[in-house]
Amino acid sequence: MPHILVEYSSNLASRVEIAGLIGALHGVVVESGLFEPAAVRTRALPRDVYLVADGAPDNVFLHVTARIRAGRSIENRRSLGESLLEAAKTAVAAALPSTPIALSVEVHEIDPEMLFRHITLK
Repeated sequence: MPHILVEYSSNLASRVEIAGLIGALHGVVVESGLFEPAAVRTRALPRDVYLVADGAPDNVFLHVTARIRAGRSIENRRSLGESLLEAAKTAVAAALPSTPIALSVEVHEIDPEMLFRHITLK
């Protein structure tokens, strides 16, 4: 189980190929070796109502949240976060020279006592 949630300002979609971004982030998580590939879920959540910094209409944001099961070392969590940040930076590189962007990544552990699931995937 990691769930990778990509939240972004809707004005980013005209500058960045979102499906490619999702594919790159998903690949980073699968290739990390920290998780079973069948457990990885990556999805994008565009935000139509937002303000970034001074509210200038050209400002964009991209925030990646990785929700993972508890038990990974701090080194593994840090490596995952840094790898996700690098993949996101690469995916938006073409937009960065002319677009003010706020790009961030968070890695959260899920409390196993509060995780309830039903999965039939193989």
